[in-house]
Amino acid sequence: MTKDGAEQGDSTRAVHAGETRRKPHRALVEPLFQTSTYTFDNMADVCAYQEAHAQGRADDRFEYGRYGNPTVAAAEARLAALEHADSAIQVASGMAAITHTFLNLLSSGKHIVITDDSYRRTHQLCEEFLPRYNVAVTVVPLGDYDALEAAIRPETRILFSETPSNPYLRVLDVERFADIGRRRGVKTVVDATFSTPINLRPLDWGIDLVIHSATKYLGGHNDLLAGFIAGRDQLLAPLRQAMGILGGISDPNTAYLVLRGMKTLSVRVRQQNRAAQQIAEFLAAHPSVEQVWYPGLKTHPGHEIAVRQMNGFGGVVSFTVRGDGPATFRFMDALQIPYISPSLGGVESLVLHVATMANYDVPPEERWQLGIPDNLVRLAVGLEDAEDLIADLDQALRTI
Repeated sequence: MTKDGAEQGDSTRAVHAGETRRKPHRALVEPLFQTSTYTFDNMADVCAYQEAHAQGRADDRFEYGRYGNPTVAAAEARLAALEHADSAIQVASGMAAITHTFLNLLSSGKHIVITDDSYRRTHQLCEEFLPRYNVAVTVVPLGDYDALEAAIRPETRILFSETPSNPYLRVLDVERFADIGRRRGVKTVVDATFSTPINLRPLDWGIDLVIHSATKYLGGHNDLLAGFIAGRDQLLAPLRQAMGILGGISDPNTAYLVLRGMKTLSVRVRQQNRAAQQIAEFLAAHPSVEQVWYPGLKTHPGHEIAVRQMNGFGGVVSFTVRGDGPATFRFMDALQIPYISPSLGGVESLVLHVATMANYDVPPEERWQLGIPDNLVRLAVGLEDAEDLIADLDQALRTI
């Protein structure tokens, strides 16, 4: 907020939120506090800290690195400002954020409802690990809100979804999703990694908790692993306390890189939005492409929801080429700008063969049942010129 109470823009918050105006030694950049332990002047200082900590009062003191760090706290505050959250917790990875949230909101005998077309590791957590702890899981189609509500039981504690989803970029009606959870007394959790707080803020639409893999757009340079959980203090307080016990923290050096990455988040995402739209339109008209999934296309089933709820359509485009697996391999091998890689959200464009790189250990028959054909490709658009990427895609598609 400015002095007159006006809300600052995305770019301003991305650069300044979470930092103190006057930093140690008058440095411009937020310092990296590379320390695992903190000292006290005397025992009175120790007792004052413990008393403040026991009462849950805000305090800028830290005791031990597992419980907090100034650089990590700055990154958390910046993400919270971007998400319009009370606060945020930085953890070791995006999956750590999901795992930590689920393990703390669920217990033996409880139930979670998740939507399909989500990240495969999230499904594995729910379908392979949670049942070991007597937690029941129901999977419903993303976008089928009647099925979602019908799946809720008295013991249901979480409704979980992604938006846009991976890999088909299906768009969740977050307002409707939140309303169902609120009416039924169930917490709603959304993984908004693909949308980023620049394109969508689920908390503004009533969602309880937002998850981010900071490895992707928030870091933005393909050089770190981290995750965030953001929401109201009331929900985050027990999660933060549990983090000190479970220990899946993020280190200060990673937080320093995330802080730096978030400074350019707004300009990067807006450029990726524009380039991905151009590329999606090019691919949709190309004779060697069967189908394109991108929320910015009017043909996308979630287009109307995306227009209503999102500020941009994202930097990921999924599509199927005309041909079999070997033809798709030839196309990918012919690309000269995008790297073949499993991630997304950074400055370099990356291309993924979904069946091989994300589902290699799944039998072909099961992959087809999951809607993962051998000619499905996911392109994560970086910051290269859209015209250069389009020319490269065109020449590669001509090899099919």
